[in-house]
Amino acid sequence: MPKSQFVDFKAVKSAITMEQVLERYGLMDKFKRGTDSLSGPCPIHKGSNPTQFRVSISKNVWNCFSECKHGGNVLDFIARMDDVSIHAAALKAIEWFDLDPEAMSAGAEGETEGEVAEAPKPAPKKTTPAAPEKATPNAPLKFRLDKLERSHPYLAERGLTQETIVDFGIGHCSKGMMADRIAIPIHNAKGEVVAYAGRYLGEPPEGTPKYKLPQGFRKSQELYNFDRAMKEPADVPLVIVVGFFDAMKLHQLGCRKVAALMGSTMSAAQEEMIRQNTTRGSQVILMLKENEAGRAGRDDIACRVSRFCFVRVHEFEVPDMEPEKMPAEEIQQLTGGLQ
Repeated sequence: MPKSQFVDFKAVKSAITMEQVLERYGLMDKFKRGTDSLSGPCPIHKGSNPTQFRVSISKNVWNCFSECKHGGNVLDFIARMDDVSIHAAALKAIEWFDLDPEAMSAGAEGETEGEVAEAPKPAPKKTTPAAPEKATPNAPLKFRLDKLERSHPYLAERGLTQETIVDFGIGHCSKGMMADRIAIPIHNAKGEVVAYAGRYLGEPPEGTPKYKLPQGFRKSQELYNFDRAMKEPADVPLVIVVGFFDAMKLHQLGCRKVAALMGSTMSAAQEEMIRQNTTRGSQVILMLKENEAGRAGRDDIACRVSRFCFVRVHEFEVPDMEPEKMPAEEIQQLTGGLQ
């Protein structure tokens, strides 16, 4: 296959797996297999820590949480291992795995996956591009839920102090859409209240949602507590968690630069918020619940965020463990390491 020929990077990536590539480099014996992951020392920077490099089998991506501070797909891995361009990495993969060169180049002129192909392209026709569609931001609320019961026993059961309850503005609501729920104000990046989430007291019966959000609110556009987290020193790592109470509990115990996704996945808008408020020298710690959804979410998030800053994953040894349930001394130990 001529080196100047266009390569359909997407087709190459779809045709091979990270397992095959690791096997090709003779590395599989150094990796430990999980339910949907492979973990081991980083072969790119020749590390020794058995958990610093992780592969998501289902997503076919990798990430180094140590010196490389980077992640990517199969072609990114080959390119870094052999110190070559993405185009050269694709050519290597086609040769190594005996892929059909024609199939790997058909229709590839427009497929470069962010990389510039090594062959020239014909000049595109001049057209007026359509303006990118922007999601409508969540509008600030014109009211506040002021008459909330701050001393409700449910909040004490969740381990929150009165100071934290007042600080986050939460409390039991007796009227309206949030009636008989814990109302939790959600702020945008500017610090404006854009919604209230209502937490059911205890475990809800079948068919009743644990959390209630107002109609039309787009939680994918916000990160809970992000407005306050970004006021903390830039050299302190940003801790990303799943839920409201995870963020409140960590904040209460000294880990104040914390934000919650309000779920186990990260939207494009949330990723952009983090990117705009970090640099290559910034640190992000992912601390998601130790279950299937949490593990899948952190693998995906780690690969995406590591493109623009350093990422560290905090893994819990106990299944279903989450930040809210961490022993105080463990949180305080983590907090001490963040200063």
